[in-house]
Order: sequence, then C-alpha cells, then structure tokens
Amino acid sequence: MAKEQILELLQEDAKLSVKQLSVMLGEDAGAVEGAIRQYEKDGVIKGYQTLINWERTETQKAAALIELKVSPQKDTGFDEIAGRIMNFPEVESVYLMSGGYDLAVTVVGRSMQDVAMFVQKRLAPIEGVLSTATHFVLTRYKDGGVIFNSDYEEIDERGSNLCD
Repeated sequence: MAKEQILELLQEDAKLSVKQLSVMLGEDAGAVEGAIRQYEKDGVIKGYQTLINWERTETQKAAALIELKVSPQKDTGFDEIAGRIMNFPEVESVYLMSGGYDLAVTVVGRSMQDVAMFVQKRLAPIEGVLSTATHFVLTRYKDGGVIFNSDYEEIDERGSNLCD
C-alpha cells in the first residue's frame, strides 16, 4: 500500500471515511485504518481541521500575518521565543523563516484593534523580540488548499471584478 496516498487523500478531504479510503486505494479497510492509527501515533497526522469562511457568517474575525525579528537565545536559538509565542490562544501558526525576518506568526482576533492590542501588549514586549511588522488579511482567496472566494462572476462598470 502506498501510504503517502492515504495522507494526500486525507489532506485533500479529512472527512473521507476508512471505507471510502479503502475503496479509493483498492486496499483492505483494516490495513487503511491501521495505517491511519499509526500515522496519528507517530505524529505524522497532527489533527483534523475544518476550514471556515468566517466572512459568510455573522461572526467578526480579523487575521494578520506578523513578521518578527528576534534575537536568538543562547542554547535554544529561536525555539524558546517561538514556544512562548505559540502558546497564546490568538496565535494560529508560527514559522521560522529565511530572509528579512525570523518568525512569521498568524494571529486571529475579533477585530483589527484586538490584533493590534495583542501585538502591542503581548507580542512586542517578549524579551528577544526586536521588531514586528503586522500585515492584516483583507481577503482570503485560498487557504489550506481550499478556494474561499470564487464569486467573481459579477463585473462592475469599470470592467473589474467585485468581491463579496
């Protein structure tokens, strides 16, 4: 069994059942279920997540990508600062980056003001954080491989696409 195929199928659609996967792969359901359990145990599969288009709900959310320049800590490098940052509930992701900044942090709050206050009061004061640059997400076109905003059929009088 090509176990990578299980991962690719689940990444595309985490709602697929073991039975559906076994049919798609032409494999025994028990073998597929065992492989998935082993992937979960080994930490290869870290969880199952639903992507929600909050713009189509009554709930207000604001997201931002925050670039951080940080001073690596002796003996732990960037890991200690990244560990502190990722424990905040507002933080969705933390990445060590190459290039002009060290860490990229994705944050979600109820409003742009909430995100700004999070950066000002909780993120920027962390020892080792040298600077931050906050970029607010205005429209999510694609996230996690899923197209979010595909309603561009309507053209205004200038000939440009109208967004929701």
